[in-house]
Amino acid sequence: MSTENEGTPVPPAPSAPPVPVASPAASPQAAAPGSGAPTTPTPPASAPGAPGQDGYAGQAPAYASAGTGPDGASQGHVSQGSAPDASWPPPPPANPSYGGGDGGYGGWGSSYQPPAPKSGRGRGGLLAAVLVAALVAGGLGGGLGYTLAKNNDETGSTTVAASDTGGSVKRDAGTVAGVAARALPSTVTIEAESTSGEGGTGTGFVFDKQGHIVTNNHVVAGAVDGGKLTATFPNGKKYDAEVVGHAQGYDVAVIKLKDAPGDLNPLPLGNSDKVAVGDSTIAIGAPFGLSNTVTTGVISAKNRPVASSDGSADSKASYMSALQTDASINPGNSGGPLLDAQGNVIGINSAIQSAGSGGLGGTGQAGSIGLGFAIPINQAKYVAQELIKTGKPVYAKIGASVSLEDTTDGAQITDQGGGGADPVESGGPADKAGLKPGDVITKLDDHVIDSGPTLIGEIWTHKPGDKVTITYERGGKEHTTELTLGSRIGDN
Repeated sequence: MSTENEGTPVPPAPSAPPVPVASPAASPQAAAPGSGAPTTPTPPASAPGAPGQDGYAGQAPAYASAGTGPDGASQGHVSQGSAPDASWPPPPPANPSYGGGDGGYGGWGSSYQPPAPKSGRGRGGLLAAVLVAALVAGGLGGGLGYTLAKNNDETGSTTVAASDTGGSVKRDAGTVAGVAARALPSTVTIEAESTSGEGGTGTGFVFDKQGHIVTNNHVVAGAVDGGKLTATFPNGKKYDAEVVGHAQGYDVAVIKLKDAPGDLNPLPLGNSDKVAVGDSTIAIGAPFGLSNTVTTGVISAKNRPVASSDGSADSKASYMSALQTDASINPGNSGGPLLDAQGNVIGINSAIQSAGSGGLGGTGQAGSIGLGFAIPINQAKYVAQELIKTGKPVYAKIGASVSLEDTTDGAQITDQGGGGADPVESGGPADKAGLKPGDVITKLDDHVIDSGPTLIGEIWTHKPGDKVTITYERGGKEHTTELTLGSRIGDN
Protein backbone atom coordinates (compact mmCIF):
# COMPACT_ATOMS: atom_id res chain seq x y z
CA MET A 1 0.00 0.00 0.00
CA SER A 2 1.12 3.56 -0.51
CA THR A 3 1.87 5.74 2.44
CA GLU A 4 2.58 9.35 3.10
CA ASN A 5 5.55 10.43 5.17
CA GLU A 6 4.72 12.72 8.04
CA GLY A 7 8.33 13.05 8.98
CA THR A 8 8.91 16.04 6.72
CA PRO A 9 10.23 18.85 8.93
CA VAL A 10 7.86 21.74 9.39
CA PRO A 11 9.56 25.12 8.81
CA PRO A 12 9.60 27.11 12.04
CA ALA A 13 7.02 29.83 12.38
CA PRO A 14 8.33 33.39 12.85
CA SER A 15 9.02 34.46 16.41
CA ALA A 16 6.47 37.24 16.04
CA PRO A 17 4.02 38.26 13.33
CA PRO A 18 4.98 41.30 11.25
CA VAL A 19 3.79 44.67 12.39
CA PRO A 20 1.69 46.21 9.62
CA VAL A 21 3.06 49.57 8.58
CA ALA A 22 0.37 52.16 8.14
CA SER A 23 0.42 54.29 5.03
CA PRO A 24 2.03 57.71 5.63
CA ALA A 25 -0.47 60.29 6.83
CA ALA A 26 -2.01 61.93 3.81
CA SER A 27 -4.57 64.56 3.14
CA PRO A 28 -5.34 66.75 0.16
CA GLN A 29 -3.08 69.35 1.72
CA ALA A 30 -0.32 67.01 2.88
CA ALA A 31 -0.13 65.28 -0.47
CA ALA A 32 0.03 68.43 -2.44
CA PRO A 33 3.10 69.08 -4.57
CA GLY A 34 5.88 70.62 -2.61
CA SER A 35 4.54 69.46 0.75
CA GLY A 36 6.83 67.99 3.35
CA ALA A 37 4.83 64.76 3.76
CA PRO A 38 6.14 61.57 2.18
CA THR A 39 4.31 60.62 -0.97
CA THR A 40 5.71 57.15 -1.62
CA PRO A 41 2.85 54.61 -1.25
CA THR A 42 3.19 51.74 1.22
CA PRO A 43 3.40 48.34 -0.54
CA PRO A 44 1.33 45.61 1.12
CA ALA A 45 3.12 42.93 3.15
CA SER A 46 2.98 39.49 1.57
CA ALA A 47 0.42 37.14 3.06
CA PRO A 48 1.48 33.96 4.81
CA GLY A 49 1.91 31.12 2.40
CA ALA A 50 0.19 27.73 2.74
CA PRO A 51 1.71 25.17 0.40
CA GLY A 52 -0.49 22.25 -0.51
CA GLN A 53 -0.07 18.79 0.96
CA ASP A 54 0.09 15.41 -0.58
CA GLY A 55 -2.01 12.69 0.97
CA TYR A 56 -5.37 11.07 0.86
CA ALA A 57 -8.30 10.71 3.17
CA GLY A 58 -10.57 7.76 3.61
CA GLN A 59 -14.28 8.20 3.16
CA ALA A 60 -14.77 7.31 6.80
CA PRO A 61 -12.66 6.92 9.95
CA ALA A 62 -9.01 7.06 9.04
CA TYR A 63 -6.06 5.61 10.88
CA ALA A 64 -4.50 8.51 12.69
CA SER A 65 -1.07 7.89 11.26
CA ALA A 66 0.94 8.23 8.14
CA GLY A 67 2.64 4.98 9.03
CA THR A 68 2.67 2.21 6.48
CA GLY A 69 -0.36 -0.01 6.37
CA PRO A 70 -1.15 -3.44 7.71
CA ASP A 71 0.75 -6.50 6.70
CA GLY A 72 -2.09 -7.78 4.60
CA ALA A 73 -3.08 -10.68 6.85
CA SER A 74 -6.69 -11.83 6.55
CA GLN A 75 -8.74 -11.60 9.67
CA GLY A 76 -12.44 -10.77 9.32
CA HIS A 77 -13.96 -14.22 9.22
CA VAL A 78 -10.80 -15.74 10.66
CA SER A 79 -11.62 -14.10 13.93
CA GLN A 80 -14.44 -16.53 13.96
CA GLY A 81 -12.09 -19.42 13.36
CA SER A 82 -12.83 -20.24 9.72
CA ALA A 83 -10.84 -19.94 6.51
CA PRO A 84 -11.28 -16.99 4.12
CA ASP A 85 -14.50 -16.99 2.15
CA ALA A 86 -15.35 -15.38 -1.17
CA SER A 87 -16.38 -12.15 0.49
CA TRP A 88 -12.94 -11.71 2.08
CA PRO A 89 -11.22 -9.36 2.05
CA PRO A 90 -14.19 -7.01 2.35
CA PRO A 91 -14.15 -3.74 0.45
CA PRO A 92 -12.76 -0.85 2.45
CA PRO A 93 -15.28 -0.39 5.25
CA ALA A 94 -17.41 2.69 5.60
CA ASN A 95 -15.41 3.23 8.75
CA PRO A 96 -11.79 4.21 9.51
CA SER A 97 -9.09 4.16 6.82
CA TYR A 98 -5.39 5.06 6.84
CA GLY A 99 -4.38 8.55 6.00
CA GLY A 100 -1.34 10.79 6.05
CA GLY A 101 0.30 14.03 5.04
CA ASP A 102 2.74 16.65 6.12
CA GLY A 103 2.29 20.32 6.68
CA GLY A 104 4.19 23.48 5.94
CA TYR A 105 3.94 27.16 6.58
CA GLY A 106 4.67 30.16 4.40
CA GLY A 107 6.82 33.10 5.44
CA TRP A 108 5.62 36.46 6.62
CA GLY A 109 5.87 39.46 4.28
CA SER A 110 8.53 42.06 5.00
CA SER A 111 7.45 45.36 6.48
CA TYR A 112 7.89 48.68 4.71
CA GLN A 113 9.79 51.63 6.15
CA PRO A 114 8.65 54.99 4.68
CA PRO A 115 11.35 57.49 3.72
CA ALA A 116 12.22 60.42 5.94
CA PRO A 117 10.10 63.54 5.37
CA LYS A 118 11.52 66.24 3.13
CA SER A 119 11.60 69.89 4.08
CA GLY A 120 8.89 72.00 2.51
CA ARG A 121 7.00 75.25 2.69
CA GLY A 122 3.38 76.24 2.56
CA ARG A 123 0.35 74.83 4.29
CA GLY A 124 1.44 71.22 3.83
CA GLY A 125 4.77 71.92 5.44
CA LEU A 126 3.09 73.77 8.30
CA LEU A 127 0.75 70.83 8.95
CA ALA A 128 3.66 68.43 9.00
CA ALA A 129 5.48 70.70 11.41
CA VAL A 130 2.46 70.79 13.67
CA LEU A 131 2.25 67.00 13.65
CA VAL A 132 5.94 66.72 14.47
CA ALA A 133 5.56 69.24 17.27
CA ALA A 134 2.65 67.31 18.69
CA LEU A 135 4.69 64.10 18.62
CA VAL A 136 7.60 65.82 20.31
CA ALA A 137 5.30 67.25 22.95
CA GLY A 138 3.89 63.81 23.56
CA GLY A 139 7.36 62.45 23.97
CA LEU A 140 8.27 65.20 26.39
CA GLY A 141 5.11 64.57 28.35
CA GLY A 142 6.02 60.91 28.70
CA GLY A 143 9.51 61.79 29.79
CA LEU A 144 8.27 64.30 32.31
CA GLY A 145 5.75 61.83 33.63
CA TYR A 146 8.48 59.24 34.19
CA THR A 147 10.71 61.83 35.88
CA LEU A 148 7.94 62.98 38.21
CA ALA A 149 7.08 59.40 39.11
CA LYS A 150 10.72 58.69 39.83
CA ASN A 151 11.01 61.76 42.03
CA ASN A 152 7.79 60.90 43.88
CA ASP A 153 9.07 57.37 44.54
CA GLU A 154 12.19 58.85 46.03
CA THR A 155 10.11 61.06 48.31
CA GLY A 156 7.90 58.29 49.71
CA SER A 157 5.14 58.07 47.08
CA THR A 158 2.68 55.18 47.44
CA THR A 159 2.83 54.46 43.69
CA VAL A 160 3.16 50.68 43.15
CA ALA A 161 5.55 49.63 40.38
CA ALA A 162 4.80 46.55 38.28
CA SER A 163 6.87 43.48 39.14
CA ASP A 164 9.48 42.34 36.67
CA THR A 165 8.28 38.74 36.99
CA GLY A 166 4.93 36.97 37.17
CA GLY A 167 5.91 35.06 40.26
CA SER A 168 6.11 31.30 40.62
CA VAL A 169 3.59 29.14 38.76
CA LYS A 170 2.45 25.96 40.46
CA ARG A 171 0.53 23.35 38.51
CA ASP A 172 -1.30 20.70 40.47
CA ALA A 173 -0.80 17.06 39.56
CA GLY A 174 -4.43 16.72 38.46
CA THR A 175 -4.31 19.52 35.89
CA VAL A 176 -3.80 18.86 32.19
CA ALA A 177 -0.37 20.48 32.43
CA GLY A 178 0.50 18.26 35.38
CA VAL A 179 -0.62 15.09 33.61
CA ALA A 180 1.24 16.07 30.44
CA ALA A 181 4.43 16.80 32.36
CA ARG A 182 4.42 13.29 33.80
CA ALA A 183 3.34 11.45 30.63
CA LEU A 184 5.37 13.17 27.93
CA PRO A 185 8.77 11.79 29.03
CA SER A 186 7.37 8.26 28.52
CA THR A 187 5.89 8.93 25.07
CA VAL A 188 7.92 8.49 21.88
CA THR A 189 7.65 9.52 18.26
CA ILE A 190 8.15 6.51 16.00
CA GLU A 191 9.60 6.72 12.51
CA ALA A 192 9.14 3.58 10.42
CA GLU A 193 10.77 3.01 7.06
CA SER A 194 10.28 0.03 4.76
CA THR A 195 13.01 -1.58 2.66
CA SER A 196 11.70 0.38 -0.33
CA GLY A 197 12.19 3.67 1.48
CA GLU A 198 8.55 4.38 2.18
CA GLY A 199 7.80 5.45 5.70
CA GLY A 200 5.73 7.42 8.12
CA THR A 201 5.44 8.80 11.60
CA GLY A 202 3.43 7.54 14.56
CA THR A 203 3.51 7.46 18.33
CA GLY A 204 4.08 4.92 21.10
CA PHE A 205 4.47 4.80 24.86
CA VAL A 206 6.72 3.01 27.34
CA PHE A 207 5.13 -0.26 28.47
CA ASP A 208 7.81 -1.63 30.80
CA LYS A 209 11.32 -0.96 32.08
CA GLN A 210 12.81 -3.48 29.65
CA GLY A 211 12.28 -1.06 26.76
CA HIS A 212 9.05 -2.38 25.25
CA ILE A 213 6.98 0.28 23.48
CA VAL A 214 3.31 -0.23 22.61
CA THR A 215 1.93 1.28 19.41
CA ASN A 216 -0.39 0.47 16.48
CA ASN A 217 0.33 -2.30 14.00
CA HIS A 218 -0.25 0.05 11.08
CA VAL A 219 2.45 2.41 12.40
CA VAL A 220 5.22 -0.20 12.16
CA ALA A 221 3.90 -2.79 9.67
CA GLY A 222 6.05 -1.50 6.81
CA ALA A 223 9.22 -1.99 8.83
CA VAL A 224 8.45 -5.57 9.88
CA ASP A 225 10.44 -7.28 7.13
CA GLY A 226 13.85 -5.69 7.20
CA GLY A 227 12.77 -2.08 7.55
CA LYS A 228 14.11 0.55 9.92
CA LEU A 229 12.53 1.77 13.15
CA THR A 230 13.52 4.60 15.46
CA ALA A 231 11.90 5.99 18.60
CA THR A 232 12.59 9.54 19.76
CA PHE A 233 11.85 10.82 23.25
CA PRO A 234 10.83 14.42 23.97
CA ASN A 235 14.33 15.12 25.31
CA GLY A 236 15.68 14.44 21.82
CA LYS A 237 17.27 11.06 22.56
CA LYS A 238 16.70 8.66 19.67
CA TYR A 239 16.96 4.87 19.79
CA ASP A 240 16.89 2.21 17.12
CA ALA A 241 14.13 -0.31 17.69
CA GLU A 242 12.87 -3.66 16.42
CA VAL A 243 9.43 -5.20 16.13
CA VAL A 244 8.79 -7.80 18.84
CA GLY A 245 5.34 -8.77 17.59
CA HIS A 246 2.36 -7.32 15.77
CA ALA A 247 -1.34 -8.12 15.59
CA GLN A 248 -2.94 -6.86 12.41
CA GLY A 249 -6.48 -7.77 13.46
CA TYR A 250 -6.19 -5.94 16.78
CA ASP A 251 -4.02 -3.19 15.24
CA VAL A 252 -1.59 -3.47 18.15
CA ALA A 253 2.18 -3.88 17.97
CA VAL A 254 5.09 -3.99 20.40
CA ILE A 255 8.56 -2.77 19.55
CA LYS A 256 11.68 -2.84 21.74
CA LEU A 257 14.36 -0.21 22.06
CA LYS A 258 17.90 -1.31 21.31
CA ASP A 259 20.26 -0.30 24.13
CA ALA A 260 17.29 0.91 26.16
CA PRO A 261 18.13 3.37 28.94
CA GLY A 262 17.82 2.22 32.53
CA ASP A 263 15.62 5.09 33.69
CA LEU A 264 12.47 4.28 31.72
CA ASN A 265 9.16 5.04 33.46
CA PRO A 266 6.25 2.98 32.10
CA LEU A 267 2.97 4.85 31.90
CA PRO A 268 0.40 3.61 34.44
CA LEU A 269 -2.45 1.62 32.86
CA GLY A 270 -6.03 2.40 33.81
CA ASN A 271 -9.19 0.27 33.55
CA SER A 272 -11.03 0.96 30.31
CA ASP A 273 -14.05 -1.02 31.52
CA LYS A 274 -14.63 1.62 34.21
CA VAL A 275 -14.50 4.59 31.83
CA ALA A 276 -17.73 6.59 31.64
CA VAL A 277 -19.10 8.82 28.90
CA GLY A 278 -18.14 12.38 29.76
CA ASP A 279 -14.85 11.48 31.47
CA SER A 280 -12.00 13.83 30.58
CA THR A 281 -9.38 12.58 28.10
CA ILE A 282 -5.87 13.69 27.17
CA ALA A 283 -4.26 12.51 23.93
CA ILE A 284 -0.53 12.66 23.19
CA GLY A 285 1.01 12.14 19.77
CA ALA A 286 2.72 13.56 16.70
CA PRO A 287 -0.12 14.86 14.50
CA PHE A 288 1.19 15.64 11.01
CA GLY A 289 4.69 15.04 12.35
CA LEU A 290 4.41 17.61 15.17
CA SER A 291 5.87 15.55 18.01
CA ASN A 292 4.83 15.80 21.65
CA THR A 293 1.46 17.40 20.95
CA VAL A 294 -1.14 17.33 23.74
CA THR A 295 -4.88 17.67 23.12
CA THR A 296 -7.88 17.28 25.40
CA GLY A 297 -11.51 16.21 25.24
CA VAL A 298 -13.96 13.77 26.76
CA ILE A 299 -15.13 10.21 26.23
CA SER A 300 -17.92 10.68 23.70
CA ALA A 301 -19.08 7.05 23.56
CA LYS A 302 -18.06 3.51 24.54
CA ASN A 303 -18.15 0.19 22.71
CA ARG A 304 -18.23 1.91 19.33
CA PRO A 305 -17.82 -0.78 16.63
CA VAL A 306 -15.08 0.31 14.25
CA ALA A 307 -13.60 -1.52 11.27
CA SER A 308 -10.50 0.30 10.04
CA SER A 309 -8.40 -0.01 6.90
CA ASP A 310 -6.28 2.09 4.60
CA GLY A 311 -9.11 2.36 2.08
CA SER A 312 -7.31 0.45 -0.67
CA ALA A 313 -8.96 -2.38 -2.57
CA ASP A 314 -6.71 -5.07 -1.11
CA SER A 315 -6.77 -3.72 2.43
CA LYS A 316 -7.55 -5.97 5.38
CA ALA A 317 -9.54 -4.39 8.17
CA SER A 318 -8.82 -4.23 11.86
CA TYR A 319 -11.74 -4.46 14.27
CA MET A 320 -12.30 -2.84 17.62
CA SER A 321 -15.01 -2.04 20.11
CA ALA A 322 -13.59 1.42 20.57
CA LEU A 323 -13.57 4.27 23.02
CA GLN A 324 -14.74 7.34 21.14
CA THR A 325 -13.29 10.74 22.05
CA ASP A 326 -13.53 14.29 20.78
CA ALA A 327 -9.91 15.04 21.72
CA SER A 328 -8.20 16.23 18.56
CA ILE A 329 -6.53 13.21 16.92
CA ASN A 330 -4.86 13.45 13.52
CA PRO A 331 -2.52 11.40 11.30
CA GLY A 332 0.57 10.82 13.43
CA ASN A 333 -1.35 10.36 16.69
CA SER A 334 -1.68 6.64 15.97
CA GLY A 335 -0.25 4.45 18.71
CA GLY A 336 -0.18 7.25 21.23
CA PRO A 337 -1.77 7.05 24.67
CA LEU A 338 -5.26 8.25 25.49
CA LEU A 339 -5.11 9.22 29.16
CA ASP A 340 -7.71 9.89 31.81
CA ALA A 341 -7.63 12.94 34.09
CA GLN A 342 -5.26 11.16 36.49
CA GLY A 343 -2.76 10.30 33.75
CA ASN A 344 -3.63 6.60 33.41
CA VAL A 345 -3.63 5.09 29.93
CA ILE A 346 -7.19 4.08 29.02
CA GLY A 347 -6.71 3.52 25.30
CA ILE A 348 -4.43 3.56 22.26
CA ASN A 349 -5.36 6.22 19.71
CA SER A 350 -5.91 4.39 16.45
CA ALA A 351 -8.43 5.89 14.04
CA ILE A 352 -10.45 8.96 13.19
CA GLN A 353 -13.64 9.65 11.32
CA SER A 354 -12.39 11.85 8.54
CA ALA A 355 -14.18 14.20 6.17
CA GLY A 356 -13.85 13.22 2.53
CA SER A 357 -11.67 16.22 1.74
CA GLY A 358 -10.05 19.15 3.39
CA GLY A 359 -6.93 18.98 5.48
CA LEU A 360 -4.46 21.73 6.25
CA GLY A 361 -4.79 24.59 3.84
CA GLY A 362 -7.97 23.05 2.42
CA THR A 363 -6.18 20.35 0.43
CA GLY A 364 -4.65 16.96 1.03
CA GLN A 365 -5.22 14.78 4.07
CA ALA A 366 -8.28 15.64 6.11
CA GLY A 367 -7.80 16.07 9.83
CA SER A 368 -9.78 15.77 13.02
CA ILE A 369 -13.47 16.53 13.05
CA GLY A 370 -13.82 15.55 16.69
CA LEU A 371 -14.45 11.83 16.14
CA GLY A 372 -11.47 9.80 17.31
CA PHE A 373 -11.32 6.13 18.27
CA ALA A 374 -9.01 4.33 20.69
CA ILE A 375 -8.43 0.65 21.40
CA PRO A 376 -9.45 0.03 25.03
CA ILE A 377 -6.34 -0.51 27.13
CA ASN A 378 -7.71 -3.67 28.80
CA GLN A 379 -7.70 -5.35 25.41
CA ALA A 380 -4.43 -3.80 24.26
CA LYS A 381 -2.66 -4.84 27.47
CA TYR A 382 -3.59 -8.50 26.94
CA VAL A 383 -2.49 -8.37 23.30
CA ALA A 384 0.81 -6.67 24.17
CA GLN A 385 1.61 -9.23 26.85
CA GLU A 386 1.00 -12.09 24.40
CA LEU A 387 3.19 -10.43 21.78
CA ILE A 388 6.02 -9.98 24.28
CA LYS A 389 5.64 -13.58 25.45
CA THR A 390 5.40 -15.38 22.11
CA GLY A 391 5.69 -12.78 19.36
CA LYS A 392 2.27 -13.81 18.01
CA PRO A 393 -1.26 -12.56 18.69
CA VAL A 394 -3.95 -14.78 20.20
CA TYR A 395 -7.54 -14.18 19.13
CA ALA A 396 -10.74 -15.36 20.77
CA LYS A 397 -13.16 -17.06 18.38
CA ILE A 398 -16.60 -18.65 18.22
CA GLY A 399 -15.66 -20.99 15.37
CA ALA A 400 -18.15 -19.75 12.79
CA SER A 401 -17.96 -17.69 9.60
CA VAL A 402 -20.17 -14.60 9.59
CA SER A 403 -21.19 -12.22 6.84
CA LEU A 404 -19.25 -8.96 6.67
CA GLU A 405 -21.95 -7.12 4.75
CA ASP A 406 -23.01 -3.72 6.04
CA THR A 407 -26.29 -4.48 7.77
CA THR A 408 -28.13 -3.43 10.90
CA ASP A 409 -30.00 -6.67 11.52
CA GLY A 410 -27.24 -8.68 13.19
CA ALA A 411 -24.37 -10.99 12.28
CA GLN A 412 -25.55 -13.84 10.09
CA ILE A 413 -23.66 -17.13 10.03
CA THR A 414 -22.90 -17.79 6.37
CA ASP A 415 -24.05 -20.84 4.45
CA GLN A 416 -20.52 -21.61 3.33
CA GLY A 417 -17.14 -20.95 4.90
CA GLY A 418 -14.13 -19.56 3.11
CA GLY A 419 -12.20 -21.85 0.81
CA GLY A 420 -14.93 -24.48 0.96
CA ALA A 421 -14.60 -24.92 4.73
CA ASP A 422 -17.62 -25.55 6.90
CA PRO A 423 -19.31 -22.30 8.02
CA VAL A 424 -19.53 -23.73 11.55
CA GLU A 425 -16.32 -25.40 12.70
CA SER A 426 -16.99 -28.99 13.66
CA GLY A 427 -16.51 -29.41 17.40
CA GLY A 428 -15.88 -25.67 17.81
CA PRO A 429 -17.56 -23.34 20.32
CA ALA A 430 -20.46 -22.40 18.02
CA ASP A 431 -21.07 -26.02 17.07
CA LYS A 432 -21.13 -27.10 20.70
CA ALA A 433 -23.55 -24.28 21.50
CA GLY A 434 -25.96 -25.44 18.78
CA LEU A 435 -25.48 -22.56 16.31
CA LYS A 436 -26.13 -23.30 12.63
CA PRO A 437 -25.68 -21.62 9.24
CA GLY A 438 -28.35 -18.98 8.72
CA ASP A 439 -28.64 -18.08 12.41
CA VAL A 440 -28.48 -14.33 13.01
CA ILE A 441 -26.60 -13.30 16.16
CA THR A 442 -28.15 -10.17 17.68
CA LYS A 443 -26.46 -9.95 21.09
CA LEU A 444 -23.26 -11.01 22.80
CA ASP A 445 -23.96 -10.77 26.52
CA ASP A 446 -25.67 -7.37 26.84
CA HIS A 447 -24.07 -5.81 23.76
CA VAL A 448 -26.25 -5.37 20.70
CA ILE A 449 -24.76 -6.92 17.56
CA ASP A 450 -25.84 -5.22 14.34
CA SER A 451 -23.33 -6.72 11.88
CA GLY A 452 -20.49 -9.19 11.42
CA PRO A 453 -17.73 -6.60 12.04
CA THR A 454 -19.46 -5.56 15.27
CA LEU A 455 -19.53 -9.18 16.44
CA ILE A 456 -15.84 -9.63 15.63
CA GLY A 457 -14.85 -6.49 17.50
CA GLU A 458 -16.89 -7.51 20.52
CA ILE A 459 -15.52 -11.06 20.60
CA TRP A 460 -11.99 -9.66 20.50
CA THR A 461 -12.57 -7.71 23.69
CA HIS A 462 -12.62 -11.12 25.39
CA LYS A 463 -9.94 -13.71 26.02
CA PRO A 464 -10.02 -17.35 24.92
CA GLY A 465 -11.79 -19.39 27.57
CA ASP A 466 -14.25 -16.64 28.49
CA LYS A 467 -17.89 -17.71 28.68
CA VAL A 468 -20.39 -15.54 26.82
CA THR A 469 -24.12 -15.61 26.20
CA ILE A 470 -25.22 -15.48 22.57
CA THR A 471 -28.68 -14.28 21.56
CA TYR A 472 -29.68 -15.29 18.04
CA GLU A 473 -32.68 -15.56 15.74
CA ARG A 474 -33.68 -18.66 13.82
CA GLY A 475 -36.87 -19.02 11.85
CA GLY A 476 -38.25 -15.78 13.26
CA LYS A 477 -37.80 -16.87 16.87
CA GLU A 478 -35.26 -15.63 19.41
CA HIS A 479 -32.99 -18.06 21.26
CA THR A 480 -30.10 -17.79 23.71
CA THR A 481 -27.16 -20.09 24.28
CA GLU A 482 -23.93 -20.01 26.24
CA LEU A 483 -20.56 -20.85 24.73
CA THR A 484 -16.91 -20.85 25.75
CA LEU A 485 -14.68 -18.90 23.39
CA GLY A 486 -11.94 -20.79 21.60
CA SER A 487 -8.58 -19.43 20.43
CA ARG A 488 -6.64 -18.86 17.25
CA ILE A 489 -2.94 -18.00 17.14
CA GLY A 490 -1.54 -15.63 14.52
CA ASP A 491 -3.03 -13.35 11.89
CA ASN A 492 -3.19 -15.96 9.11
